[in-house]
Amino acid sequence: MSVIRILPDRVANQIAAGEVVERPASIVKELVENSLDAGATRVEVEFHQGGRAYISVEDNGRGMSRDDALLCLERHATSKIREASDLDRVQTFGFRGEALPSMASVSRFTLQTREAGAEIGTEVLVNGGRTVHVRECGRPVGTRVMVSHLFNSVPARRKFLKSDATEAAHLIHHTRLYALGNPHVSFTLIEDGRVIFRSPECASLGERVAEVFGRSLAAELVALEALEDGLRLGGLISRPGLSRATRHEMITFVNRRPVDSRTLAYALLESYHALIPKGRYPAAFVFLELDPAAVDVNVHPAKREVRFREESRVRGFTIRAVMEALQRVGPRGAGAPVVPAPTFPAAAPQVGRPEPERPQPPELGEVCVAPAPTQPPEVEHRHARPSAGGGQPAPRNERSPSAQEGPKAMRGGDSAAGVWRHLGGVEGGYSVFESGGGLILLDRRAAAERVWFERLLAQYRSGRVETQRLLLPVPLELDPLDAAVLAEALENLRGRGLEIEPFGRDFFRIEGVPVFLDTGEAEDFVRDLIGLMRGGQVGTRAGALHDEELARAAARRAAARTGSAEELVRALVVDLLRCQTPHLSPAGRPTFIEIAAGEMARRFHKTPVPNAPDLGPAR
Repeated sequence: MSVIRILPDRVANQIAAGEVVERPASIVKELVENSLDAGATRVEVEFHQGGRAYISVEDNGRGMSRDDALLCLERHATSKIREASDLDRVQTFGFRGEALPSMASVSRFTLQTREAGAEIGTEVLVNGGRTVHVRECGRPVGTRVMVSHLFNSVPARRKFLKSDATEAAHLIHHTRLYALGNPHVSFTLIEDGRVIFRSPECASLGERVAEVFGRSLAAELVALEALEDGLRLGGLISRPGLSRATRHEMITFVNRRPVDSRTLAYALLESYHALIPKGRYPAAFVFLELDPAAVDVNVHPAKREVRFREESRVRGFTIRAVMEALQRVGPRGAGAPVVPAPTFPAAAPQVGRPEPERPQPPELGEVCVAPAPTQPPEVEHRHARPSAGGGQPAPRNERSPSAQEGPKAMRGGDSAAGVWRHLGGVEGGYSVFESGGGLILLDRRAAAERVWFERLLAQYRSGRVETQRLLLPVPLELDPLDAAVLAEALENLRGRGLEIEPFGRDFFRIEGVPVFLDTGEAEDFVRDLIGLMRGGQVGTRAGALHDEELARAAARRAAARTGSAEELVRALVVDLLRCQTPHLSPAGRPTFIEIAAGEMARRFHKTPVPNAPDLGPAR
């Protein structure tokens, strides 16, 4: 008896639905693509409860006859291609014929359509892959598809859907992508009976970007236009100086299809490599048009990935076109001062280890000034200490901390700092100390970063971050996905120094920022934070600010306040040796290094002196 059998069409359709219909946004994507392929100039999208309860996409395209309305629900039934060779020159959004039968197999699916010249339309109702009825209906020319009770027949898939707000954000994002790529088409988006997006036909891409992504971003973009041997590149790109923490505003289209192309992404980054900090990304809306035979869109069922026949040619053309466009414009703000975005490496703290009890840190306004200890350290008062060459021997319990065993020096606290005698400063932000075992070279900037990082980390873990209220709130306009991410994290951010209030659909106001943050950096800081949360590097609930953000904030404050005055240096050493990890900065660089007396003698080719005092190994 054979154990291999052919799957029923209903089961095959449900398997295909796993690839084509990932979430409600996938349904909207496929239906909007069908509308555009049908020549529609007006598309209306409506949904309820994030799309899981109800989705409707209506257009004024060509429509279908009764026979075509029935045939389109069969697997691999399509009007886009006829032979395998047509895959080499795909000029439509859809071509596989899998989307509609996949949707009908996992939902309650209703299709209403009427073609031009017909007096009456056709309605087809399918529930969970089974046809309920086929009947006549009245409607204007065009097509309307309604999908409800999504994944009711596949409850395991329904469990993996996110919250209604998250699913709605993805759905809105996909709709706006196609609205952006087709400015000549009027788009309307309705959520739970409320119009949240309506864009008439736009004369230019700039107008559509202003409506979809906000006028503040559109004002920072410059035109891109280039033509070379069958390749055409157009769109809008950001001025030098404007950057983002993530790639979410690097949007690329190939023959009007929104795609994720590594070739185009790397070309954009290469063009901006000297104009924005490393690790940052430009805002760009780039449209590449080329011969359909030179690009393969049949890579993935979602059709988001493409492959170029001549990758290097496309990459080189894109780099040249973008760099030429950037050379013709000035920096961000056209002469206005630009707030640089912080780009310091991620921190490497010892997360999870219980923090020892230590004195309460001072106010954040006093960066390197420690409170006066009960017994002041003798950092500056041991003028009679002998050098490594002779004199009175140094007590063994006054050895200096080293980069290798820095945490052990913490145990001494202020007394450990007391055995360092300040000798002076060195150009480059270094200070020199004499210790019982040799010389200490201190990197003041790295040390201040470590001190600041541990203070901020302690405050964030305890939820005691001080907030400075802004005299004039900063308006913040976000795309739907970013707005949904921020709305989910608002309550947690309030306990960590950020006060942000909703101010309409996808609009917010920044009313307060942590005291360590400059008010001029508020918007960039929040946008970067949202990008990290959206990318998964930062959680939206527990520990909303990642160590990387704290390290950046610490680096900013250290750069602004690190000084070379003797009293500041002495206080910095005291604060540093109180830290849990005093020997490394948040970026992993050494804060100080020790040159032992024995090492100096070896480098100067000195013979050890008989009966010389034993200074002990460096610690």
